[in-house]
Amino acid sequence: MRLKVGIVGASGYTGAELMRILALHPEVEVTWATAQTYAGKTVGELYPHLRPFAQMVYQPFDPDRAVSEADVFMVALPHGESMEAVAALRERGARVVDLSADFRFSDPAVYERWYGRPHRHPELLREAVYGLPEIFGAKLRDASLVAGPGCYPTAAILALAPLLSEGLCRGEVVVDAKSGVSGAGRSLSLETHFPQADGSVKPYGVGAHRHTPEMEEMMGHLAGGAGPKVVFVPHLIPMSRGILATCYAWLERPMSQDELEDLYRDFYRRCPFVVVLPRGSFPQTKDVCGSNFCHLGLYSDGKGRVICASAIDNLVKGASGQAIQCLNLMMGWEETVGLEVLGLFP
Repeated sequence: MRLKVGIVGASGYTGAELMRILALHPEVEVTWATAQTYAGKTVGELYPHLRPFAQMVYQPFDPDRAVSEADVFMVALPHGESMEAVAALRERGARVVDLSADFRFSDPAVYERWYGRPHRHPELLREAVYGLPEIFGAKLRDASLVAGPGCYPTAAILALAPLLSEGLCRGEVVVDAKSGVSGAGRSLSLETHFPQADGSVKPYGVGAHRHTPEMEEMMGHLAGGAGPKVVFVPHLIPMSRGILATCYAWLERPMSQDELEDLYRDFYRRCPFVVVLPRGSFPQTKDVCGSNFCHLGLYSDGKGRVICASAIDNLVKGASGQAIQCLNLMMGWEETVGLEVLGLFP
């Protein structure tokens, strides 16, 4: 019998991407999908490309009905809204993968400071497992609540994790990242309006982006204590999807290019979605578009400075694909099930 999955917040970009990927998942059947604005409309009216779900009707969120319709839930609601839906589902015993920021931090005060609202269910933070399979795969197998990482933190943490796990980073790390406009979500805004974004690149959230404390907390975890301070500057670029993060680290000791590559290949040897590129090659977003892969390119100057560039699709490895990777681990399946699709090129 296939697992019945419900998607809460199915009309946004990440919700639609969950449906696209799960349509071909051999172990899963999507049986319930919610939307607030589009409740009563069919999926096909909003997303004609989702043909397997064309006649499915978006429902308003009702937790009692939810648990009668599905066994496991993927919650793709905005930050702040998600925590109430997750709490209601957990109260009824359902397992949940949440794609918002509402359960990513161990300390509710950090969430409240950066997201500007009280955390109404801090008791759930203790059970939430951070949903980065390459780092927390073992914990995910027993998880009842998974907190999906942010897209920028996914790219940055995967770029630096091998160095951090060996305690090699000194001082601070710099994360210079570029993202397509789908990272801002489906809601209309001037910043992502085509004439505003086309032909232009701009930094935003400089010194104040909400993904900074998430990066610092997880990098500290990898470093086994106080991790490096993160200087993070994201940029909006005129493309639909993709993230390229170029990360700069200063090391406790010099590393040769051979040492660096050996460290990364060994660290990710059992991680099917992380690709360490050949020497001299660096990733581009086009190569991972539509896939759950992260491509890494490495450079060491031999004097203690390392540059690592990572590329992911922000809607797949940065959100929905990674959430399904977590679901696979939660259910005891191979983590690659339903995610084997290669990137789209050109």
